[in-house]
Amino acid sequence: MTTSAILLISSPDKKGLVYSLTRFIYEHQGNILHAEQHIDEENAYFFMRIEWDLTLFDIPREHILSALEPLQNEWAMEATLSFSDEPTRVALFVSRQDHCLADLLNRVHHQNLNMDIPLIISNHADHEALARFYGIPYHHIPITPDNKPLVEAEQRRLLKEHNIDLVVLARYMQVLSSDFVDQWPHQIINVHHSFLPAFVGANPYAQAYARGVKLIGSTAHFVTPILDDGPIIAQHVVNVSHKDSLSSFIQKGKELEKHVLTEAVKKYTEHKILVFKNRTVVFD
Repeated sequence: MTTSAILLISSPDKKGLVYSLTRFIYEHQGNILHAEQHIDEENAYFFMRIEWDLTLFDIPREHILSALEPLQNEWAMEATLSFSDEPTRVALFVSRQDHCLADLLNRVHHQNLNMDIPLIISNHADHEALARFYGIPYHHIPITPDNKPLVEAEQRRLLKEHNIDLVVLARYMQVLSSDFVDQWPHQIINVHHSFLPAFVGANPYAQAYARGVKLIGSTAHFVTPILDDGPIIAQHVVNVSHKDSLSSFIQKGKELEKHVLTEAVKKYTEHKILVFKNRTVVFD
């Protein structure tokens, strides 16, 4: 398969920026495969994802960013560079519910997601057999109110040891501390129901069922120190009615959670997300 470079950029919007980038790629024998851009007119800000074939590109990949520095300085541009043959290294965090975990493991096993999973971390031992089936190390680290700082220190150690790029909370029912989150800015993705703020706390599906809601949703977002307030990556909804039981509410909700979390992770591993002012630009 063709190996490509993927450049994500954000900068103040100025005339000539796209020309400068595409000329840079052309002059170094790159063949552009995909290009998508967005302008935030309210803030006069420019966002772009551009991907090109590296087959004939005459700059070694380790020197591409330094070669781009003059353009970055000229356009006040923030840029991140990734490569299609370097899978994202992902750590999965999970508690008792396994629907999101099993879905992600199955998709990676069938090569539907460009990512590696070096480890799974859980505060319960429930999914050790599932992890063993896929050949992934499973770290069972129980959490109590008294040992949480020590647990997070061990989790951070494991993430650094395995060079993790992204943490996915696949129904991990623990609140991460601000210290933990601050060390992984826009590198932790969570998924939950979209009943907030109307139905908070325990048993949101039961609360929604009792109120006779007509729409169930799910949201995947980046984690920030403010609980459930991070930039949203993906959301989906499904209609429900008086014909649905509480169990069908919950089942439909789980299906949505799997779908939405997978979509968010896929966008991240394909390098299609930019964050700007607690919002996301998510390219196709």
